[in-house]
Amino acid sequence: MVIDKQEQRMIKYLRREVLPTTFCQGCGCGTILNAYVKALDDLEIDPREVVSVTGIGCSSWIPSPNFHGDTLHTTHGRAIAFATGVKVMKPDMKVVVIAGDGDLIGIGGNHLMHAARRNIGVTVFLVNNFVYGMTGGQSSPTTPMGIPTASSPYKNIESPFNIAEVVSACGANYVARWTTYHVFSLVDSMKHAIQKKGFSFVEIISQCPMNYGRYVKRRTGVELLQYFKENSINVEKAKDMSEDELNGKFVVGELIERNRREFTEQLRVLNKKIIQKNLG
Repeated sequence: MVIDKQEQRMIKYLRREVLPTTFCQGCGCGTILNAYVKALDDLEIDPREVVSVTGIGCSSWIPSPNFHGDTLHTTHGRAIAFATGVKVMKPDMKVVVIAGDGDLIGIGGNHLMHAARRNIGVTVFLVNNFVYGMTGGQSSPTTPMGIPTASSPYKNIESPFNIAEVVSACGANYVARWTTYHVFSLVDSMKHAIQKKGFSFVEIISQCPMNYGRYVKRRTGVELLQYFKENSINVEKAKDMSEDELNGKFVVGELIERNRREFTEQLRVLNKKIIQKNLG
């Protein structure tokens, strides 16, 4: 098998012994895995300088077991809590959380909001496929209204979270949203998020043909990618559109960037002052 130069560079980030992939046919998780390692490779980040943290769900298989580096495969909804502990104790490490909408905004919603509020230097890539995919397609906090699911067979009547807006309001330093159709923009946004000081967050709209796809009558990855393409609106264009015009659309792009001071930096300054005071 012939491997080109880029593959030779990127292969150090992947565990080849776990192939073939566990992802379903047409799933967006493989695209996100490739985007993640491409971002790290472009930034020339040694995998030994990264800790990838995840929870439970289809999206959690992106870093674990595929990423060839330190990985924490944690309990459901607690990925950000574990990542916070890593960042406090190892502030010089790149700490990246990759997990799904059910894991991070459903079961672990409080951890997500408080990590953004604290502005701790963790990067979160939230994979939003609109359902609890691994357990059969139950409705999640992001399932659109009117969509039937395994747990709402007639239709979902709960309003979904706009996750990126919630995280922005909580104080994150960087927030963006892309779909798996917008691969090049996604890679660039991942690179920016990894380099950004403070809490950075990228919501990735991803296709799930096996569960969400069957409820919306789009059973292939290609159909869902085409849907993302046709229904995505850039954030700059969206500013001039009404709420009705944006209904059912995906607003993509960089949503917010600010420069609040990062949590562990403040923590180290405080600890130093306390130590000096106690020694003096």
